Amino acid sequence: MDVAQRVACKGIIAKDGKVLVLREASTYEEGTNVGRYHCPGGRINPGEPFLDGLRREICEETGLDVAVGKPVHVGEWFPEIKGVKNHIVAIFFECTATSEKVSLSEGHDDYKWVSAEESKSLDIMSPEDKILESYFKAA
Repeated sequence: MDVAQRVACKGIIAKDGKVLVLREASTYEEGTNVGRYHCPGGRINPGEPFLDGLRREICEETGLDVAVGKPVHVGEWFPEIKGVKNHIVAIFFECTATSEKVSLSEGHDDYKWVSAEESKSLDIMSPEDKILESYFKAA
């Protein structure tokens, strides 16, 4: 079986002790986690520097500009997208928003700034549920 291998970057955007999470909408073209929350970010384009890709993805999904900080986690997952098995390797970075207004892409239908306790009550996709748990414990 063929496997598409992709690299992704995700941002843990923190503000006032809370982290921004987005909910995947049914309108997301490659949706495999409709109704579930995740951190902003996504797959980078071939040849695109990963920090540029992270900033681009966050801006596309949220309308926010961010300052990128240190990496906090490297993870992987194996979704099937449109009948194709994917292996996605992602680097998660601490980020700080340098703009204020969240403006969601068509692929998302909700966002929340969540505390550690609030994040436990949401359906957050894996591995981000564990990553956020670790992030809040270290903060």
